[in-house]
Amino acid sequence: MSIKRYYPTKDNTITNAYNETLVVSGVLGNMGASDVVEVFALPKQVSTSSIEKARILMEFPISSIVTDRASGIVPASGSVSFFLKLYNAKHGELLPKNFKLVVAPISSSWEEGPGLDMESYTDLYASNWLSSSEGVSWTTPGGDYLSSPRYEQTFAKGTEDLELNITPLVEQWIANTTPNYGVGIFLTSSQENSTDIIYYTKKFFARTTEYFYKKPMIEARFNDARKDNRGDFYYSSSLLTAQENLQTLFLHNIVRGQYRNIPAIGTGAIYVNLYSGSDGPTGSVLQTAVTGGWYATGIYTASFALNKPNPVLETVYDVWFSGSEQYYTSSFNPKVFTPNDTIEDAKYLTAITNLKPYYTTDETATFRLYARSRNWYPNIYTVAQNKPESLTLQSASYSIYRISDDLRVIPHGTGSTLETLMSCDVSGNYFKFDMGILEPDYAYGLEIAIYNAYSNKWDVQPETFKFRVEKRQTE
Repeated sequence: MSIKRYYPTKDNTITNAYNETLVVSGVLGNMGASDVVEVFALPKQVSTSSIEKARILMEFPISSIVTDRASGIVPASGSVSFFLKLYNAKHGELLPKNFKLVVAPISSSWEEGPGLDMESYTDLYASNWLSSSEGVSWTTPGGDYLSSPRYEQTFAKGTEDLELNITPLVEQWIANTTPNYGVGIFLTSSQENSTDIIYYTKKFFARTTEYFYKKPMIEARFNDARKDNRGDFYYSSSLLTAQENLQTLFLHNIVRGQYRNIPAIGTGAIYVNLYSGSDGPTGSVLQTAVTGGWYATGIYTASFALNKPNPVLETVYDVWFSGSEQYYTSSFNPKVFTPNDTIEDAKYLTAITNLKPYYTTDETATFRLYARSRNWYPNIYTVAQNKPESLTLQSASYSIYRISDDLRVIPHGTGSTLETLMSCDVSGNYFKFDMGILEPDYAYGLEIAIYNAYSNKWDVQPETFKFRVEKRQTE
């Protein structure tokens, strides 16, 4: 998994605005159960100097992120980015343009409240403009916020969604160096307090919205692609850089279906000897004591460059050990790197070999990709004698969309975080996906993109792989 989504545990809109009579103030009004939240600044409604404001409060379950990090689902700090995402809610009122919203951490605890009324402000509960909870006032009306870190986003048209990278703040919450009371969202001070510029209301969907994919969230994005070169290993070549010559092998220690650290190794070093013979130590030694290490629970890796012997070996055997204890022996088939006379515009035929017709929301599915060149033209003999092996692609990405309306639920994450990059092992490319991200009772399409060095872009493949997501039926 390379995407995890965390939805708010509470949200609210607080305001000091008056209702349409311009007599009743909303300072005690609560909108915690509304299906939208909103921000506005309305000058000169009550008097020539008055400014009515609305701000958003929103809190997220950081404890869930802490749990996922401890279990290895979310990587360590520095290897993951956290994005705050809110989705624009269309409405019939005037919409502001060319404005900025500020996201700032709230500095004290607050209650959500059960209020619904966003017009007349008749639901009088905490939190509201004056109080954070029942009987507890904000230090400053409108909420108490930390001065740092703060984030801003500009809305040119006004209809844009909010999407901000708030990784430093989330990491502070995780480390508990900043208490997690959520964030406030409001206009910049200059815009919120201006009596010269009229700003109308900007609305977002709240956590109670009926639209599954419009809920606000913190989205964790990370590249967890594992590049095991066992199925696509190359001998060292002077045509490549030192970094490009490094190839990686993996050892998976699975005990009764679960990953387990090797007791005597733990998270320490492990070593690999490389031999030409299947019996390991009785074969010719190619390389000794390559130092490997712990990658994740039950997973160890070793990266090295393997010099090409003379004559070239079709098979090399790797023996994993520490001290006198040998833990694992396997093999791989190194290839010799050769340059091409021309750059080929590679085209592929793809398939998901283990695709199921439906999945349940409580499972993490593994999708395995088969890929071969579209230029493979077998004759009668080769069809009878050979099956083309699946190519291992160094850069392949996945995307998922809802078939009924083409809603792109998971776009190709081929930017800075590479969150949809696929892994590879001896059997080819694959990726794991948390089906709980998808709304049940819908059919989805899986789309593959492959990086094309010829055109320097990602080519979306023509094949689409369809499946349905359902809730698991309980007896």
